[in-house]
Amino acid sequence: MFKRIFVALLFIVNHVHVYGQESQKPAADTVKIYNPKADAADDIRKAVKLAAKENKHVLLQVGGNWCVWCRRFNALVTTDTGLNRIMYDNYVVVHVNYSPENHNDKVLADLEYPQRFGFPVFVVLDGKGRRIHTQNSGYLEEGKGHSKEKVAEFLNQWSPKALDPATY
Repeated sequence: MFKRIFVALLFIVNHVHVYGQESQKPAADTVKIYNPKADAADDIRKAVKLAAKENKHVLLQVGGNWCVWCRRFNALVTTDTGLNRIMYDNYVVVHVNYSPENHNDKVLADLEYPQRFGFPVFVVLDGKGRRIHTQNSGYLEEGKGHSKEKVAEFLNQWSPKALDPATY
């Protein structure tokens, strides 16, 4: 009898321990990717400098931690190895916060008000900091997320190689 109780207790303790560990993993919808206190202008300046050095473009993802579509996009491009590779081979990525704590009004005005397209919105800068494209993310959506194919096409079409006349 004691042996059965001991085995049952072990099962319960193990189940509770495993369940507790699983519940502590951050869900994609709770991950914080934007920092409302960040100096977006300074982050962009640093990204442009690095992009020029590495022959990349800068990809600004404008949104906020409150935005489920922003978090879904981030989850897709960080977990899909193909998209992750396309993105980090071609871009220096900066998350530009837009929230009640910090609208980044000056930065967004300098980028010609990309927030007019909703969130997330993507702005591509070249290695000199010039805005070369603003992407409405609605065109990349599919169902309750973003299409891998559409995102890959967007990232590839605005990559440095795609805009190099030598490749035409």
